Amino acid sequence: MTQQQAPGTRPAWVDDELFPFESRFVELDGNVVHYVDEGSGPILLMLHGNPVWSFVYREVIASLRDRFRCIAMDFPGFGLSTGAPDYRYLAQDHTELLVSFLDHLGLSRLTLVAHNWGGPFGLYAAQQRPEMFERLVLSNTWAWPLNGDPSSELFSRGMGNPVGRALVKRLDLLGKYFIPAAHKRRKLSEAEMAHYREPMRTSARRHAAAVLPGELVGARAFFTDLAEQLGARKDLPTLILWSDSDPIFTDKYRERLEATFPHHTTTVLHGVGHFGQSDAPAEFSNAIEAWWADLAAG
Repeated sequence: MTQQQAPGTRPAWVDDELFPFESRFVELDGNVVHYVDEGSGPILLMLHGNPVWSFVYREVIASLRDRFRCIAMDFPGFGLSTGAPDYRYLAQDHTELLVSFLDHLGLSRLTLVAHNWGGPFGLYAAQQRPEMFERLVLSNTWAWPLNGDPSSELFSRGMGNPVGRALVKRLDLLGKYFIPAAHKRRKLSEAEMAHYREPMRTSARRHAAAVLPGELVGARAFFTDLAEQLGARKDLPTLILWSDSDPIFTDKYRERLEATFPHHTTTVLHGVGHFGQSDAPAEFSNAIEAWWADLAAG
C-alpha cells in the first residue's frame, strides 16, 4: 500500500530519471502548490489540464530549458499539490490560486503555454494580471462557455452529477482509461502510467478530477466573463498548437480560437492525440521554438 505523503515533500515514487527536475513547493492560503522551475531565458508558464499534472510536460521542459525558463505547476488536487480544507476545486478557485502563484513568484513577460483546462485558467489569470503576459501558446483548449454544445452538455451533466463524480472517484475512469487512450502516436510505458496513477491513488485524491467535468457547463458565469473580458489578450501573438487526432477538441475548437485570436500562427500536429506535449513532445517543442524564431525575425 502506498503511504500517505506529507504535503510539500516529493514522494518516493517520483522517478528522478523520468522527472529529472527539482520539485519546489509554496504554500498559498493553506494550499501546498508543487511546481518546477527549470532553465533560464524567456519564461514559459506551462499549465496542465484534467487529470494530469506537470509530469505531462516533462519532455518539453527537458527540450526547452536550454533556451527558456520553464515553469510548470500542479493545480491543487493534481500531481504533488494539495488543496486547503476549504478549497472547492472549482474553475474559479483554480484561477484565483494561479493568480496568487504568479504574484508570489513576481513573474513578468510571460508566455502562457496552456492545454485543456490550463487554457481558461491561464487566460482568466491574464485578465487579472495583463501586465504579466506577452504571448500565448494554446493547445487543444477553449475560452468560451460550452453551454448549448450537445456533446459537452451531455458529458458535463453525465460525469458532473453525483453518480458520475462517484464513478470517477471510485473507478479512476479518467486516469486509467482516458490518459492512455488519448495518446495516439505512442503507448505510454508502465512507469509513465504509474506517475499518473499514483497522484490519484485514493478516492479522495480523485476528487479534483471528478469536480471539473461538471464545471464545463456548471461554471457558466466563469466562462462568460472569460469570453467577454479577453480584451487586449486577443491581440497577443498566439501560437495555436493543435493535435488533430483529439476526439474531444475537434477542428471547430481550433477554428474558433483562430477567429478569437487574430494574431495567431497555427501549427497542426498530425495524427497526435489529446496530450500533444506527451504524445509528440519533440514536435511540440520544435513548434514553439520555430514560432519564437519567427517572432524574433519580425
